[in-house]
Amino acid sequence: MENLKQELQNALKEAMRNKEKERRNVIRLVQSAVKQVEVDEQTELDNDAVMKILQKEAKKRRESIAELEKAGRAEDAENEKFELVVIEDFLPKQLTAEELKPIVQEAIDEVGATSMKQMGDIMKIVMPKVQGRTDGRQVNAVVKELLG
Repeated sequence: MENLKQELQNALKEAMRNKEKERRNVIRLVQSAVKQVEVDEQTELDNDAVMKILQKEAKKRRESIAELEKAGRAEDAENEKFELVVIEDFLPKQLTAEELKPIVQEAIDEVGATSMKQMGDIMKIVMPKVQGRTDGRQVNAVVKELLG
């Protein structure tokens, strides 16, 4: 995969060419988040670090969407959903619950887990395997479902 920062830059140029103002703005937000970390840490970020920032930004959007929908602010939630879709374009394809089940089941078998008390042990095995392709909340839900 090409450099993520370069991929963001190319997407920005394309959005500008196609006059996609909203998409351009989201990409700029992500780029500024990356730049901020680079300035703060006085370092050039590699792909993994940029990926973590993208994941963090996506997580922020997911949490905002939930809060806004709960507050009955559908229009603002739609804006966040759009931003999330744009950010997810740069992330690896997210795993579905069905794709996650065998990975979690394997970890449960490996640990020999029989109750929720072993959730931490299961998470320690699963999270490195699915890094960047799902979040802890979804893994947590699948573990509960399979152990429940």
